[in-house]
Amino acid sequence: MERPFSYSVISNPVPNEHGDLYVLFSGESQTKPGHRIGPKVYDFYLMHHVLSGSGTFTCAGSRYELRAGQTFLIEPEQLIGYASDEDDPWRYRWIAFEGRQAAALAAFAGLSSENPVLDTGDNPRIGALFRSVERVLRLGGPAAHLRSTGYLQLLLAELGSARPEPGEAPPAGSDVEAVVRQAIRFLSTQYAEPISMEMMADTLGYNRAYLSRVFKRRTGQTPVAFLLKLRIDKARQLLRERPELTVEQIAASAGFRDALYFSKQFRRFYGRSPSAYREEMRRL
Repeated sequence: MERPFSYSVISNPVPNEHGDLYVLFSGESQTKPGHRIGPKVYDFYLMHHVLSGSGTFTCAGSRYELRAGQTFLIEPEQLIGYASDEDDPWRYRWIAFEGRQAAALAAFAGLSSENPVLDTGDNPRIGALFRSVERVLRLGGPAAHLRSTGYLQLLLAELGSARPEPGEAPPAGSDVEAVVRQAIRFLSTQYAEPISMEMMADTLGYNRAYLSRVFKRRTGQTPVAFLLKLRIDKARQLLRERPELTVEQIAASAGFRDALYFSKQFRRFYGRSPSAYREEMRRL
């Protein structure tokens, strides 16, 4: 028997003010047979959870056959397409979100462009948390944005609970590349925070020694060295583009807690002090 088509969506009634994590909108649809979206790109994160039926999702040159109990993530500026099955069209819920913490939280949940699909089986909390985000947005009120963000964080935590525990056997073969990409993404988004190898390993769900070993094998650098270079490069950009900031403020903005240590490392990379580099850029 053909399921009747349905579609509902609700936007967040409160503007995005803090920028860390923000739900843009949420919805649910029983799609028509063969309903197709894309190829297209979005400028925000869009996460779907399949409630029933089946369909296909295409991203980064890979095609995934999806069914009830699976969740898939679309990242910003990623060319994707998805379509419901002709005979068993899917019903799904979705949440669109953005913010400075979005990439790191998605990575914690185990979702990325390299691994955009999770099988959550028959876990009833996943679908319920998707529904809760939509419900609080419909209720509205001055705290709608906080409630929706709270449910989204609970949802990402629930998804992340299925990731490997630290010390468990790591993925083999080409999947190691995905582990290194997750680590690079984590460092690239969290460089300004007081992060550590322990924190990254715990967030990504891998043993610290294993993560450090495969990272160096693939990149030629340890994660610590990679992070230092990220911070130095960000500071160099700020020295060029933000003349109103002091060297101390730039150091802090790039993740350095000690301005003297920053100056020493900057000189090691570029052969001059941050102040001398800034002066050279001014004269160009």
